[in-house]
Amino acid sequence: MKLVAIRFDGDHIYGIDSAGKEFKQSLLWYPKLHNATDEERVAYTIGIDGIHWRNIDEDISFESFEYEDAEPTAIQLFFLTHRDVDTAAFAHSAGISPSELRRYINGFAKPSRKCEADIIACIDKMQGNAISKRI
Repeated sequence: MKLVAIRFDGDHIYGIDSAGKEFKQSLLWYPKLHNATDEERVAYTIGIDGIHWRNIDEDISFESFEYEDAEPTAIQLFFLTHRDVDTAAFAHSAGISPSELRRYINGFAKPSRKCEADIIACIDKMQGNAISKRI
């Protein structure tokens, strides 16, 4: 797939292919682009395999628009919006290994329901049940 145009709304980037089909991704996956000004966002180039923003040093592959995880899970959302949280210390308090937690955050693995519930319980302790009410 190759995109020929893009557009933004508040929290998403949309890619449009030559047939007019639209694909969507959360801007939370791309913090530089999420925090960019409108002028920075429109200063992109479309290459052979993706889109590049030279001024903010950001790249998005065409392939990523086809991923199933266009929207972050509740666990991913927490860590994407709380980048200052020490994931190793958090993993220890949740009773899982830091490497396994990073795999869940990055979307390389999916936690079991019990493990997800344990992680959400630790997040809830930190935030007063704000996450679990959204799932």
